[in-house]
Amino acid sequence: MKLLTAALLLLFIAMCLASAEGVKCKCSRKGPKIRFSNVRKLEIKPRYPFCAEEMIIVTLWTRVRGEQQHCLNPKRQSTVRLLKWYRVWKEKGR
Repeated sequence: MKLLTAALLLLFIAMCLASAEGVKCKCSRKGPKIRFSNVRKLEIKPRYPFCAEEMIIVTLWTRVRGEQQHCLNPKRQSTVRLLKWYRVWKEKGR
């Protein structure tokens, strides 16, 4: 009986730790202004209960720094222009 109780307790703790990691918002800090030509990938993640706004994650590539990921503020005008540009660029087949 003690073994079953210990196993259930460990299972409960493991589930709590796994769910606590998903509670963090990835975009707590917003990234810099970017050049459109350096964009490799753009991800738009919807709002979650633990995030105040949607997450826009951009993967950039430069010669000096290589690949980097940045979060962008969805309310900035430059981000709105980037989203429009990226959609058109993607539809053309790059």
